[in-house]
Amino acid sequence: ASLIMFPELALTGYPPEDLVLKRHFLEDCKAQIDRLAEDLPTEPVIIAGAPWHDDGRIYNSAVIFNRGRICAVYHKINLPNYGVFDEKRLFQEGDKPLVLQAGDISIGVHICEDAWYDLDRTVLPLDRAGVDLIVNISASPYHREKRSVRENVIRKIASTTGIPLLYCNITGGQDEIVFDGGSMALDGNGKLVARGRFFKEEIVYASMPVNCSTANTWDFSGCMTATVSFPAHESFQDKQFTPSGISPVMDDHEEIYTALVTGMRDYADKNGFEKTVIALSGGLDSALVAVIAVDAMGSDRVTSVTMPSHFTSDETLNDALELSRNLGIECHKIPIVSIYNAFLSELSILWKNREEDVAEENLQSRIRGNIIMALSNKDGALVLTTGNKSELATGYCTLYGDMAGGFSVIKDVLKTLVFDIARWRNSQGGNPVIPQTIIDRPPSAELKPGQRDSDTLPPYEILDAIIERYVERYEGIEEIIKHGLDPETVKRVVSMIDHNEYKRRQGPPGSKITGRAFGRDRRIPITNAYRERV
Repeated sequence: ASLIMFPELALTGYPPEDLVLKRHFLEDCKAQIDRLAEDLPTEPVIIAGAPWHDDGRIYNSAVIFNRGRICAVYHKINLPNYGVFDEKRLFQEGDKPLVLQAGDISIGVHICEDAWYDLDRTVLPLDRAGVDLIVNISASPYHREKRSVRENVIRKIASTTGIPLLYCNITGGQDEIVFDGGSMALDGNGKLVARGRFFKEEIVYASMPVNCSTANTWDFSGCMTATVSFPAHESFQDKQFTPSGISPVMDDHEEIYTALVTGMRDYADKNGFEKTVIALSGGLDSALVAVIAVDAMGSDRVTSVTMPSHFTSDETLNDALELSRNLGIECHKIPIVSIYNAFLSELSILWKNREEDVAEENLQSRIRGNIIMALSNKDGALVLTTGNKSELATGYCTLYGDMAGGFSVIKDVLKTLVFDIARWRNSQGGNPVIPQTIIDRPPSAELKPGQRDSDTLPPYEILDAIIERYVERYEGIEEIIKHGLDPETVKRVVSMIDHNEYKRRQGPPGSKITGRAFGRDRRIPITNAYRERV
């Protein structure tokens, strides 16, 4: 290859967050950059993302390696500061695009957000300079419908300038963020020439035509320039070259499921967890989490435990055991009846003559949380919590109980979507892994006799519609009501969401799959007097 690209901040991972505020971290980064300059192949031009420290300023940069040296460094101009992005707090802005000149060939260099807005500063100078190719190294996170938006942004630049474009994106999970890859090459008409697979690491090969225009006919005043050299064309033409194809897109449910599998696997693997453990209730949420875990890590690395109480039905217990058999995972049965009775006996002195309420319900959940964390401590296993976004939004979950764990696999998945994804996974060849009775049974926490989620929450199709509008779209109560939703139900759900921020702050991280996930995307103060009025 004449040109090799690696993604934005490929050296450190994205985002590096406050690591870049540590001087010794930046010094270690520079030491690795210097090592790469010596160790990388000298013939091709190689572009890789890394933090860059210069005279007290820190930049999100593209480092250009060629002929055994660092021949240029480009500093990102557009620094995003919304959602999961926090770059303006960490980095300084660059001021000019970079043009690499190799004889008659010129290449413009961009980083991620430089292609999304303020194009007068980022794209037009390259267009005026008459570059033959634009390259963009990126760390563009996944969320639903992001792929088409991203491709349209990149396609518009290529088609409006008439300049071919190479786009290189990260793939894999880092903490809550999942990157879906999909690196691509587009011609000057904005037509896809090649596209990498989604959620998979691979090398994408593309052959791009260049005009070899005469540099002195163009305006380079708005750009930095640097000279590089490509391998001899004769040696390049002698080599066998097979361009990559255009990888197919996934449908919505496959894409979401793959993102969840990728995020879970990478969180466990990159943080050194050999084993995971899950509390199986016999309900749909824990069933889906178990299936995701097995698809991500294999059945030999997943252990489950079922902890029946007075209120656990034979049906849910049997379903938990059947699911574990279907997945080929260990399932330990640890009844909590005697432990629960012992707690009630000790607490009866303080709770004398008081009616049973949510305290007794939560006590069961916290006993289970203690047991599963004990198993985690003994075996060094990562506890996967099983709460969904609908529960976290409304506080229908127990601190130090079902919220106890290390990674929350479906924390950004609304309950209605949990059903859809479970049905999709069951349709993927062979016998369904999730027993149909789990999908068909009305959801219940089984913490008191005859309990159903619908006793406390509106029907999930109504609840999720309100959550989506209030949390993900930031619509107010009046605006939500205009969509035909019952005013009192909307007010009640909004109140539940507002009053349970303190719980969400104490929950484990989990993969982001929507445009506004709890945590990084949505930062609301716990202590505030503001309440919407209608």
